[in-house]
Amino acid sequence: MTSAAIPLIDISASELVDTQIIEQFYTPQLLQKVLTTTLDFMQAQSDVVLPYFSEVEPSVWQHKPKQLGVYITDAVEGRALNLEARDKDYATNILSYPSELPAFIIEQMPELALGELIICHDVVKQQAAEQHKTVAEHVTHLLVHGILHLLGFDHELGQAQQDEMEGFEIAILEQLGIGNPYLAR
Repeated sequence: MTSAAIPLIDISASELVDTQIIEQFYTPQLLQKVLTTTLDFMQAQSDVVLPYFSEVEPSVWQHKPKQLGVYITDAVEGRALNLEARDKDYATNILSYPSELPAFIIEQMPELALGELIICHDVVKQQAAEQHKTVAEHVTHLLVHGILHLLGFDHELGQAQQDEMEGFEIAILEQLGIGNPYLAR
């Protein structure tokens, strides 16, 4: 990030996820780049309010290091987590768990906790093949998508919110060298 400390990222995985998958698709360098690019882009949008952080003082937001948790799982655990969190009985590509801490607590903490992303790599790999994308491109897209959810954006609230979120994703991915993920290939 241009004006704040380097984000802190905690990467963990289910024991059932091959370490080579983590080393290939979920490296600290990639996650740092995606998170930093997303946060810098959103910070540059002077007319956009980050829904989950609207009460945080801009100076606190700008100068505190951001913290993100990323957990990689398999389809079995992914299905169980999606059932528990969203009452949907299938493994989904990504789940977002925002920290939603009150502003007065954020001001006291050494880092600004964004929340946690849970990624089901089995689903990501399957979707990438179906959508004729590389796994790396799809992972990057989903990370941007998930981070936007952690900031409070939600495409399921209506068409306007979906259009706004997709617009952010397309612009951020362009900065990361990835084309529009919503165009058919």
